[in-house]
Amino acid sequence: MHKNFDILIKTRQLILKITEDLTIEQLNKIPEGFKNNIAWNIAHLTVTQQLLCYKLSGLNCLVSEEMIADFQKGTAPNHPISQEEFEAIKVQFLQLPLQLEEDYNKGIFKNYSEYKTSVNITLNSVEEGITFNTYHEGIHLGIMLQLMKFI
Repeated sequence: MHKNFDILIKTRQLILKITEDLTIEQLNKIPEGFKNNIAWNIAHLTVTQQLLCYKLSGLNCLVSEEMIADFQKGTAPNHPISQEEFEAIKVQFLQLPLQLEEDYNKGIFKNYSEYKTSVNITLNSVEEGITFNTYHEGIHLGIMLQLMKFI
């Protein structure tokens, strides 16, 4: 599993590196033909990893219920994210994968509720959730690269 955590951490570092020079206005911009923006995608990835790993394991998520409500699957940006809020999201974006690896190594993930993803893949364990999350992050990295072409 170590390789999955390494991929997750490096992907998130890459996402922040390629977006680091964008203004908060650019991060919040929704180009014509798109339903969301870069800031929403980063927050969405933060929330989704928590849901796929912690919530489906019957554990408390390490993000707020408000953040889950705003950025979970099926949502779209409902307000511009402030610079202060985005800075807090970036901290979580980088720290939560480290916490996930620590918690995984402690063995806290004992149960898992079966979950069928939107691409018809059924997840039956936290290991499968972690692996699927890597795929999900790659999809959103691609979306963010596309968004960057239009902002």
